[in-house]
Amino acid sequence: MISGRLQLQRSKPKVLVENKISFAGPESELSIYDTFEQASKVALQSDQLLFCGMVTGKKVMHSVNDYEAAFYPHESFIMAPNQAVEIDFPEAKIHQPTTCLAIEISTERVQQIADKLNLSAPIDKQYGHWQYQPSLVHTHHNQQTQALLDRIVAIYTENEQDRSYLIDLAISELIVRLMRHQTRDFLLHHSHNDPQFNGLNAALHYIKQHLSEPLDINALCRQACMSRSKFFQQFKQHLGCTPMVYQQQSRLTQAATLIEQGQQITQVCYSLGYHSASHFSRLFKQFYGICPVDYKQRHLAS
Repeated sequence: MISGRLQLQRSKPKVLVENKISFAGPESELSIYDTFEQASKVALQSDQLLFCGMVTGKKVMHSVNDYEAAFYPHESFIMAPNQAVEIDFPEAKIHQPTTCLAIEISTERVQQIADKLNLSAPIDKQYGHWQYQPSLVHTHHNQQTQALLDRIVAIYTENEQDRSYLIDLAISELIVRLMRHQTRDFLLHHSHNDPQFNGLNAALHYIKQHLSEPLDINALCRQACMSRSKFFQQFKQHLGCTPMVYQQQSRLTQAATLIEQGQQITQVCYSLGYHSASHFSRLFKQFYGICPVDYKQRHLAS
């Protein structure tokens, strides 16, 4: 969603590669970048955390250690402060620009949110504490994150009376979602390497090993050595969702990986426990913003 006022400004680009329009906020800044012609190795760096969200077109991001990844709509690319990348624009055209939004967030603001999470929703001390990991993150937007980014663009670009306050709330939510994502990745890696470390690790490992089967909450509670109520509380505290939602997300993530590898969509659907191809397709599109067939074509073309 791009506001009418922003659309008018975008219609008069000053440059054809990374034409930039910026909007300042408290401890953050939103920029909209449009590229109207193919280009390669365009440098990008910021001294603050930089959250990039793709709007249209395709980018290819290059970073240290030969990292390379295509970047599409409904995907996020989060850069640590002072991290440098180079960007290719293989599909940009004058009437079909490649567009992304970039939100610079001060490191002080990120630390403030981490401190609040550690007070209000601490994770198990065995795992450490809430903190931002200064690393490159590439992930897709779920419906909630996409709606949040749409709302952020609207708040920054409209001259509302409570603009600063609303920006502060929206940026806080974005930071929480980033930390949730990083913490979830850490927990999944930890549970894979040491499933017997504690009850939550054992439960996460069990879900992964039985991903195509109906979720058995009683079996998970036994794996975790917890009562039903404590298990749900601990799971949501650390993963940010219920076990059922987590299993669904894990299935769809695995489905995307298999589709990228060229497997048949129907085969992927039934191998992951779905009993209806249309139901699977609908869930996949809700999660990735694109149907499985188009997702497969996109990645085969890449």
